[in-house]
This record gives sequence, structure tokens and C-alpha cells, in this order.
Amino acid sequence: MIEAIEDLKAQLGQNGYLTDDNLAAALYLAEKLEKPLLLEGPAGVGKTELAKAWSRLRKRRLIRLQCYEGLDESKALYEWNYQKQLLYIQIAALTEKGWETGRKQIFDQEFLLKRPLLSALTSPEPVVLLIDEIDKSDQEFESFLLEALSDWQVTIPELGTISAVTRPYVVLTSNSTRELGDALRRRCLHFTIDYPEFERELAIVELNAPDIDRKFASQLVEFVQTIRKQSLKKPPSVTETIDWVASMTLLGSELTTDTVRATLSALLKYTKDRELVTDKLPFLLKP
Repeated sequence: MIEAIEDLKAQLGQNGYLTDDNLAAALYLAEKLEKPLLLEGPAGVGKTELAKAWSRLRKRRLIRLQCYEGLDESKALYEWNYQKQLLYIQIAALTEKGWETGRKQIFDQEFLLKRPLLSALTSPEPVVLLIDEIDKSDQEFESFLLEALSDWQVTIPELGTISAVTRPYVVLTSNSTRELGDALRRRCLHFTIDYPEFERELAIVELNAPDIDRKFASQLVEFVQTIRKQSLKKPPSVTETIDWVASMTLLGSELTTDTVRATLSALLKYTKDRELVTDKLPFLLKP
């Protein structure tokens, strides 16, 4: 089993995602147990990217359900194509089928508009379903997901229960803006992704900027890791590290006060954070 986890870790790396042993083990178990994987952690640490890498690795289509406040089943599961239903009723009323026949047949899968959740469950080919930022949705929507994530089925009042054609791999992500319910957690394997340690973040930078000088890359990563320890409203994510490294390399290969000031907007997204770091630059850049 340990060899299988190492193989999965290596394969993820080949698909552009560097992970550690523990996360690779969680993903391996999610595959073998056919359980959803709930990933929590700060924004930008690679939760969504893991689902994308998993999709590439297993050659499965990625279906993404982006969560937000007010999301309901009509946006996540299905809607009825009312215009097509109305047209069918009108045609039926003008033909020998008549109104009653037309009325009874409009609640058929032909008139169903599949949204991400239903598309994932009814896909003839297995997919990766990404339920992104589940913490932004309401508790009611969280409860709605329970049937799908435990029994791999959903209930549509007009059609009855629809079971999964193939079981999708499921990744749920959360930035922990609210506490998720115990019922949802019970149905998932859980892993917290935090900001990476120096060596892994350096490896991520080198993967995304293969031509960068290693010494320069090390200096940049060390600077990012240092400012994450400051009292910031939003510490820089890994995604922002990658953007900042790209910005810095456009200006040369030196970490100076001037180059940092010129590129800080790629790393820090709040004015007060940039002001705080700018004021401390002489100390932060001290050899």
C-alpha cells in the first residue's frame, strides 16, 4: 500500500501537482473507498488544483460546482426546460395527442436541464466532481448534498430516485469561513492543506518557473515565508507566490527593495498589508 501511495504521489507530480505523503495517502484512500474527500485550508493553497490534477491523472472529465450563498438544488441538480415543455404542450394540444397526453409527458428526462451534480451522477463515463468552496453555501444546501454523497443518488419529485450510473470521484473544498456540519463530515474523508514548508514551496516554484535560478528562487520563497509570519489580513497563498515569482523574474534576478515594491501587488491583495510590508522592507530584506 505504501508503494501505491508513493506511485500516486509521483503521478500527481507528473501532472503538475506536488504533494506530501499524507495528502497522497488521503487521495489514495478516497479512490479505493469511493468516499468524497473534504479539503480544508486557506484560500490558494492548492485544494482546487488537486481536483484538477486528479482529473488529469485519471483522465476523467472535471465537473465543477461553484458554491455561493443562496445556491439551491435548481442550480446544482436540475431545472425543467419550461420553454420546451410549453412548446410540447402547445403542439400536443393541436394534434391528436390532446392536452391530457401532453401534460403527462412533459416531466420526462427529455425536458430536464442537468446541472453539475446530476451531470456527474448520470454521466456514462466516470468523472471528477469538484464541489468548490462548500463553506460559502447555506446549511440547507449542505443537508441537500447528504443523499448524493452517501447513497450516490438523488431524488427528483417528478421522476423519483435517480441512482449514479458511475460513481464520481468527489472533492469538496472549504476555506473554513463557517463550520461545516457533522453529517457532511461523516460522509467524507478529511484533510487540511496548510501553507507548504520551505522545501515544498520551493519545489512548486521551480515546477512553475523551470528556468529560474535556484538561489534566486530560494530567496523569493524565503521572503514569502517570512512575510506570512507578519500580522497580515491575508497572507499570500501559493498561487500568489507563483504570480509574484513570475513578476519578479520579469524585472531581473535580484531581490531588492525597489523590485519588491514594484511587484508587491502580485503578492499582497490588501493595501494595508502592502503598506505594512513596505514599511518593514529594510528589516525583512536584511541579509
